[in-house]
Amino acid sequence: MISFKGAHFPKEIILYAVFFYVRYGVSYRDLEEIMEERGVNVVHTPLNRWVVNYSPLIMVEAKKRKRTGTSSWRVDESVLQLSCIKDECRPLGAGLQEQASNRLKLHG
Repeated sequence: MISFKGAHFPKEIILYAVFFYVRYGVSYRDLEEIMEERGVNVVHTPLNRWVVNYSPLIMVEAKKRKRTGTSSWRVDESVLQLSCIKDECRPLGAGLQEQASNRLKLHG
């Protein structure tokens, strides 16, 4: 858990500013203006401090919560029937595939 002890701003504001900076890569001065538009009066120096201090901690927490993938995966096999007329082949739809199968059974 990330400790925000001693911070002069609420945790939500700090996290919002850090996430916005990391996600969009804006400058600290632009982030200062963005935060001001949202009603938070903060200058660029604390924003820099927040990013430097909290972004590595957020990364560690995010890695802890990240789901691990499996190293094994499988592909389902599927069969695609083609209808070829005059050297032009097209895939058959499900209904057409059934009709073609029935014709083959009758004539085969």
